[in-house]
Amino acid sequence: MSAEALASPDKAAEAGGGGGGEADAELPRALMKRILKARLAQWDAEVNGGDGTRDFQVSKDALLACCEAGKLFIHYLAATANDACRDAKRQTVSADDVLTALEDLEFGELTEPLKAALDAYKAEAKAKTQKKTEQTKKRKADKGAEEPSAQQQQQQQQQDAGGAAAMEADGAD
Repeated sequence: MSAEALASPDKAAEAGGGGGGEADAELPRALMKRILKARLAQWDAEVNGGDGTRDFQVSKDALLACCEAGKLFIHYLAATANDACRDAKRQTVSADDVLTALEDLEFGELTEPLKAALDAYKAEAKAKTQKKTEQTKKRKADKGAEEPSAQQQQQQQQQDAGGAAAMEADGAD
């Protein structure tokens, strides 16, 4: 996708990027404001020797500019990652395509933090899956201990019926 198509939502839709209101999607301003304030406080601590707790104010215009810049960066990164995916003759964009796109766009310094965040996400997802599996196994084991299985119930009924038949036979004699 060309830079022209990315700059104009109408051209992006014509270039095949139209999938509904995706071109009109906005970044959440409240989240962007929190990110900006946190980053400014971090910068203040690193550069000016502050304690990192200073409360910065972000004007509406600055917030809008950062939201638009972030949106354009995401569109450009996604288009470049999609190109890498198509070059590899695949239809699904992977994390490796995004990392390749960052390198292609000369944002190589972002690849290591992104890899670390991706690894942390995968580890968290794996731990969550294992925990859920363990809970399911425990619940099944507890349920099995509480309720006899269908086979055990059937055997108990047969024994009860056999015992009743034997008692009737004894009573008939």
